[in-house]
Amino acid sequence: MQLRHRSSPRATSGPARATDDQGRRHDPRVFAVQRIGALAVAAVILVFGLLGFAGGLDFFSTDGEPILGMSSNGLLSTISVLTAAVLLLAALRSPRTASTLMIVVGILFLVAGLGSLAVLRTDANVLAFEIENVIFSEVTGLVLLLLGAYGRVSGNLPSDSPYARPRDADDGTDGVPSTPAEFAAERAMREAEIAVVNHVATPDQRRRVEAMAQVHTRGDRRRVWMGFD
Repeated sequence: MQLRHRSSPRATSGPARATDDQGRRHDPRVFAVQRIGALAVAAVILVFGLLGFAGGLDFFSTDGEPILGMSSNGLLSTISVLTAAVLLLAALRSPRTASTLMIVVGILFLVAGLGSLAVLRTDANVLAFEIENVIFSEVTGLVLLLLGAYGRVSGNLPSDSPYARPRDADDGTDGVPSTPAEFAAERAMREAEIAVVNHVATPDQRRRVEAMAQVHTRGDRRRVWMGFD
């Protein structure tokens, strides 16, 4: 009796890939971090704002009342609740929207924290900020910036990032030669194409031109040409 070997399914390494509207596969962890991050920060800000409302704080008091180790008044509580609502709606709408909003709100938090340092314990301190509020504002701003820029802001995004542009698209950048070898290949390609049209091409030129006809972008055509060298 012949025994047949049944191969067991292999565990796939790495995270599962998701597909966007253009059919491109990407790492879903980027969107997950941005969406969950927006929800988490919004929850903290929302709790701070709601506790301020529950305490019946004066709206424009510059002295403020202690809330979660910080100072607050009615105006700051209102702004906190509205900010949390914006982040929540952005996270529910899409991770890309959440990413953009987190970057914008993060910058506003940093600016608000630094600007409040100049008006602490003055009548212009309409948000009743104390030094604890400044620290919280700066830390929250940095967290929002990091979460919003995660997987999006980089000089060299990985190919599986949902924010990476397709490298094989003929968008005017991939088709531009950048090295001496590529410039030489471009000149040789033009000469071969002209020779084929004029029926004076060598067999090598005809083979290369026929191979280049199978691809569409200029960068791919150049790579096919250089592959014969």
